[in-house]
Amino acid sequence: MFQSVGRILRWAKGYQRRMILGFVCSFFATWCTAGPVMLAAWALGRLIGNAWGESEISASLPWLCLVGITALILLRFLFTYWKNRLQESIGTERAADQRMELGDMLKRVSLGYFARNNLGDILTALTTELSTLELQSMKMVDAVINGYIQVAVILLCVAIFCPPAALVALAGVLVSAFALRGIGRQSARTAPVGHRAQEALSGAAIEYIHGLPVVKSFGQDGVSVQRFRDACRANKAIRIKNEFGFVPWNCLHLFALRVASVGLVLTAGQQALMGALPLPYFLMIALFSFTIFGSVEAINDAAHILSVTDSVLDRLEELERTDFIDKDGREITPERFDVDLSHVSFGYGQREVLHDVTFTAPQGTTTAIVGPSGSGKSTICNLVARFYDTDSGTVSVGGHDVREFTCESLLRNISMVFQNVYLFQDSVENNIKFGCPEATHEQVVAAAKAACCHDFIMSLPDGYDTVVGEGGSTLSGGEKQRISIARAILKDAPILILDEATSAADPENQVEIDRAIENLCRGKTVLIVAHRLGAVKMCDKVAVVEDHTITCCGTHAEVLEQNSYYRKAWADYRAARSITYSVKGGQDDDK
Repeated sequence: MFQSVGRILRWAKGYQRRMILGFVCSFFATWCTAGPVMLAAWALGRLIGNAWGESEISASLPWLCLVGITALILLRFLFTYWKNRLQESIGTERAADQRMELGDMLKRVSLGYFARNNLGDILTALTTELSTLELQSMKMVDAVINGYIQVAVILLCVAIFCPPAALVALAGVLVSAFALRGIGRQSARTAPVGHRAQEALSGAAIEYIHGLPVVKSFGQDGVSVQRFRDACRANKAIRIKNEFGFVPWNCLHLFALRVASVGLVLTAGQQALMGALPLPYFLMIALFSFTIFGSVEAINDAAHILSVTDSVLDRLEELERTDFIDKDGREITPERFDVDLSHVSFGYGQREVLHDVTFTAPQGTTTAIVGPSGSGKSTICNLVARFYDTDSGTVSVGGHDVREFTCESLLRNISMVFQNVYLFQDSVENNIKFGCPEATHEQVVAAAKAACCHDFIMSLPDGYDTVVGEGGSTLSGGEKQRISIARAILKDAPILILDEATSAADPENQVEIDRAIENLCRGKTVLIVAHRLGAVKMCDKVAVVEDHTITCCGTHAEVLEQNSYYRKAWADYRAARSITYSVKGGQDDDK
């Protein structure tokens, strides 16, 4: 238990001074708690002595006692207030700091980390687990340390007047400490099990929510629903079983304190009957017997929760030990912006996706990456942005291996537009400004016009101030992609990666967007991944990825002549466009 307290104190780094001052305030607050009882006992002794004719009391004694008790109560309130003010917010502040630290850490890990780790586990760490520390850590530390401070102070007071009674009380505290140790060991065994059950429940809940459209469309409960139900049942069963395991230790803990409380009064009474303890002091000890163990009883819950916090701290420390993908990187500002892949091989686990890939995208040129689905086109872009590290070979930007950069300094030079666009639950303008937070409204509008999305934005209820749903759920796929293009345009990075950037665009806007991208990409190093070949013809280079390697690289005309896959893909594209234009009664000018 005290080891757990020590870990929490170490976790609350930077706040030790406030904690120490809080414990000092708690110490004095405890003396102020014991003071009125001692003062009342003293006054009662004077009254009894006066009644028995042993002494005389002043008429002002009741007023002096009233003033003294009032002063002690006020001081107790004051010390308790400052204790709470110094300590209560530490958990909240430290948890907020750690969430920021973990957020920064997650930005610097490989995307493979998220493939190896369950999203529910990560979410639980950032929310539930840190909330446990945020809400409970300081309370539990206070319950243990201040609880034992209070017991020590009152035992000291009792020992001054009746040492045998103090020994009885101490024996009860020691037996309760043994029970608390048992509670701690039981919690240490059960906390990881409960933790895993909670992670499974979080993961199942996320999958259930994400799978609801599929469940509704097929009219089936689905595997995700059953998994969620099973996780709920398992979590309930585990928690009930864990609670039953604490019953014997809880009973021993409370039994020891109750017996000690009764024994305290009996021992003091015996001493009083023997004449070794004056009646007022017996009454004082009797009054203390009702409160002396109150703080220790609360430690019963603290012992359990502290073991839970141990499990939480283990998980957080595990996350903090995660290797950053750019741990050896440094701030680099490249002088040029060509992209070069040299003998690159890469795989997701045991599945090889790229094998011995070599090609160069010169500065200021546009390179199209085409090939069948699953050939590794998007993976090339991910390696350039260093979302993953190569298994072998090198990826260079401006003559520097991307592993030499910090993630921030590398991505500062890259704008990306993904096939699956994510928009934040914020205004349209702020979603576009995500690419350049300091941009003016006029610059946002200019980027939106260039991305062919200004008109539909103005048709929204609040224009650029319209708040989109989580992930952009209130917008169509094409609208989200155009906002994403505007975001990349506004960032104006020297390297632009378009991963199926126009795949969800409306057919009537496709040509317009292609032309906008053509104009805006001039002067930049551009990598375009596309199934639709409308934008490929205008590219300076075309790289064909087949069987996880680049089989052909050159201009559109050269690749069209040399590569059978590209030739067939282009023919299929031309045939599809011919059908479209014949239906619409227009003429295809993409020749």
